Amino acid sequence: MTVRAPELGMIEGRFGRVWSVAERSHVVATLAGAGYAFYHYGPKGDRALRRTWRVGHDAAETEALVRLSAEVRAAGMRFGMAITPVGATHPFDAEVRVDLARRIADLDAIGIDDLAVLFDDLRGDMPELAARQVEVVNFCAGRTRATRVYTCPTYYSDDPVLDVVFGVRPRDYLRDLGRGLDPAVQVYWTGEEVCSREIGSGHLARVAAELGRPVCLWDNYPVNDGARMSRFLHLRAFSGRPAGIAAHLSGHAINPTIQAHLGCLPALTLPMLYVQGDDYAYGAAFGVAARALLGDAFVELLQQDLPALQDVGLDRLGARRDRLRARYVGIDHSAAREIVRWLDGDDLMTDDEVQTQ
Repeated sequence: MTVRAPELGMIEGRFGRVWSVAERSHVVATLAGAGYAFYHYGPKGDRALRRTWRVGHDAAETEALVRLSAEVRAAGMRFGMAITPVGATHPFDAEVRVDLARRIADLDAIGIDDLAVLFDDLRGDMPELAARQVEVVNFCAGRTRATRVYTCPTYYSDDPVLDVVFGVRPRDYLRDLGRGLDPAVQVYWTGEEVCSREIGSGHLARVAAELGRPVCLWDNYPVNDGARMSRFLHLRAFSGRPAGIAAHLSGHAINPTIQAHLGCLPALTLPMLYVQGDDYAYGAAFGVAARALLGDAFVELLQQDLPALQDVGLDRLGARRDRLRARYVGIDHSAAREIVRWLDGDDLMTDDEVQTQ
């Protein structure tokens, strides 16, 4: 069965090391070549979009983002930026409105097709949470020149871990959010879990009914940020996402790995999942993607080492760590250098890093 794919994109919304210009350029070119339609820039490490959003980017940072916008658009994708206005909801007063209007104008000047206003990973145990967030999003939507607006709720999944970390979610939070938001605003959602192993039509249909709109999936695969996940390389092809979920989605965006080149392996398999439908096989899809990006010899090694890299993880490799390093250190390829960097512990994260970004 062939299924009409949702619009595919990337939401660069992870914690950890921010990509270099060259790394991001490689990702943009790879995604565009695979048919991805949008790229939303919002790394947690960009403080001017998060912790210091009122201050904004300096001149050099702004110029780099202008170049990124032009690059993404020239590749045939929509370019978006994501701002997390920390502290803007309580109170949403005249001072906040002035600061938000100024920052939205800054982002518009960079050149955005899409604006995302995010509330993920912020405290949720505050009065009238949905109503205050609705005010902020609708305010931004009414001032931006972007032709699409997105938001991510504080409670962006059914996962009870969000209630533990950010406070118990208000009753009818999603329903109230959906009723208040401008109907054109798209809502990011990660699924039944923060990092969902499976995402099904029944779940998405229920969430869409609560919000009064289909969701744009924020897929937390293959992302590997955080103190726990950074110990693993997420390389396998997409699975647990049947093509039929397309009927319940406005879009499907993936959150990437710390490793720019390696993360393109699973990214290339997502379009295959939707195009092939019931004929999709994730093992075969990995082989196709890996050969396209790495070549046959490299792929053979990587297929042998997938269980060690993705399942065993760095902390339990033991003596295999040195053997793996010896296998990849001599390969002249950016993806091989990323494996070596990871084996050397250079991309590992701590809880403190997450809490301060």
